Amino acid sequence: MRTYRGRLTHRLLLLFTTTTLLAGCAGPGYYVQAVGGHLSLMGDRQGIDEYQADAGANDPMVARLAVAQDILEFAESELDLPAGDAYSQVVITGKNALVWNVVAAPPLSLAPRKWCFIVAGCVPYRGYYDRGDALRFADHRRDQGDDVVTAPASAYSTLGWFDDPLLDTMLDASDASLAGTLFHELAHRRLYVAGDTMFSESYASFVEEVGVRRWLTTSGREAMIEPWQRRQAMSTQWRRLVDEYRDHLAGAYASNRSDARKLEEKTRLLQAMRDDYQQLRADEWRDEDPWGWFFEAGANNAAFALVGQYQGGHCAFEKLFESVGRDIGRFHLAAAGVAERDAQARAQWLRTPCP
Repeated sequence: MRTYRGRLTHRLLLLFTTTTLLAGCAGPGYYVQAVGGHLSLMGDRQGIDEYQADAGANDPMVARLAVAQDILEFAESELDLPAGDAYSQVVITGKNALVWNVVAAPPLSLAPRKWCFIVAGCVPYRGYYDRGDALRFADHRRDQGDDVVTAPASAYSTLGWFDDPLLDTMLDASDASLAGTLFHELAHRRLYVAGDTMFSESYASFVEEVGVRRWLTTSGREAMIEPWQRRQAMSTQWRRLVDEYRDHLAGAYASNRSDARKLEEKTRLLQAMRDDYQQLRADEWRDEDPWGWFFEAGANNAAFALVGQYQGGHCAFEKLFESVGRDIGRFHLAAAGVAERDAQARAQWLRTPCP
């Protein structure tokens, strides 16, 4: 079963291959490992029918592939998402994660460092196929004084530039989690704004939520709806906690205090957030620890940046969805209209408050 951490961090890989193959500013070593990793993965692709015939009915991956195919058909017919030839092949990696992503931010800023590429624009992460390479880059950024988080990624998408395969790292998840992954990745094929990670990820995350709810309801998986809704409710509480402390930290960083005092306040706030999180676990979550990785990773500015890419804009997209009568096709068109606005207008729109 994929952890909550995996469900979040796989999103960072959405443009990894495309951006590195068409890199505008990546160093030679980074370019070589990206191309090599991508080509190796593409070379290991196998047709799903071929895999199923070779594996036999007792292979558990065969059943997971059947679920994935059902999800993809639903995505095209009911969510107006462009599956096409995507995920018609499979790769068995034998790994727990496909890529390791590094997010970095200055010690007194919530804005992540960005690396710029052709096509994808500037994105707030660097991805590595080898965990050792990722850890070395993370150490380099720490030596430069940054807050850093290194996170595993299990999904793979190239926005239609290649016929992306299904991966065992994606398939090793609950039905709801697998559906969310595929709906999210296909949403990026439908709409992506280069250089605006917040808008693109928020849009895809909203499509994911709508899609999973509909798919569970119509596919005879009613028993899975209650636990999924419970996880969504937990996510809402977590989002509110993160937003609260992000605002506190932003205020501290913008104050006229000395850097030393700001760092002291940062430490105090992060400890208070940890205490509030533990209280949520005890009072509301039956001691489940879905976001423990946030604190294990250091609960720093980079971790806030990582979480923020997927949480912002939910209320804006919810309001947009309601305005078109919850019609998913009209919603996609309306979101594309918002995407045509300039960056400042999009950012302001994403801050639409919740009711």
